[in-house]
Amino acid sequence: MDPVDSADAAWDFAGPVGLAGLGGALIGYRDVGGAGLDLRAAGASSITIVIGFGEQPVRVDDALGHRALDGFVVGLPAAAMRIRSDRAECVELRLSPIRAYSLLGIAPTELGRGVVALEDVWGARARRLRERLAEAGSWDERFGLTKAFLSQCDRDTRTPDPEVLAGWHRILASHGRVRIGSIAESVGWSHKRLLTRFEAQIGLTPKRTAMLVRFRHAVDGLLAGRSAAAVAADGGYTDQAHLARDVALFAARTPGLLAAHYQPDIARYRYRAWGNFFQDRW
Repeated sequence: MDPVDSADAAWDFAGPVGLAGLGGALIGYRDVGGAGLDLRAAGASSITIVIGFGEQPVRVDDALGHRALDGFVVGLPAAAMRIRSDRAECVELRLSPIRAYSLLGIAPTELGRGVVALEDVWGARARRLRERLAEAGSWDERFGLTKAFLSQCDRDTRTPDPEVLAGWHRILASHGRVRIGSIAESVGWSHKRLLTRFEAQIGLTPKRTAMLVRFRHAVDGLLAGRSAAAVAADGGYTDQAHLARDVALFAARTPGLLAAHYQPDIARYRYRAWGNFFQDRW
């Protein structure tokens, strides 16, 4: 695989590459010019796994404090976080939460509000994977190693209930604009049963999941240069203030600052790669 062209020669990008049957995709990025990484990551409707294979750790400021990590897992977060590195070299995986348990071995709810160190999820296997990625000479090889590792981790012994899956896909298809009561009615469950089972198997309640999905759809509009008022109206928000509250919740920014500060090459690449790949795929 050839790296993706970048306007800034400081970064070597690759991907995204789909993970057939695993409900996810991979991208890769290496800081080859010493540009440094400094990102403010907002809530996403996927599980994110970052596997660092360079000599410099990734520093994370989140709801749990400040830590320097060689890799980490992020669930469906309720708050924004800051991610920095002096020389980032990473393979990043985005994974549908409906596959989180079979690949990670833990329920999405166990990931909590902050990042979880990769070794706390995969133990010594994570360290060995990092070492092999560091020795690899190409993105093709790194992605191949990661796919093989994930296939070995996959234990498809627990999947969400069909009713939970139906609710998840309906929330995604509507960009978060769906009444939770109508989901419960359509799957034949009580509101309480849907809330309990959905949160246990996806990681958030249906209402919070819908808020997160709607927020991510709104981000698309804001980064495309549309006004906050237009994004709020099209996204089903009560008004612009309603949009601003959700942006503050998931991104710790105002709508204007979110769009204005999303400028570095690495941020643009990650957003473009994930947005293009996952549109209509979840």
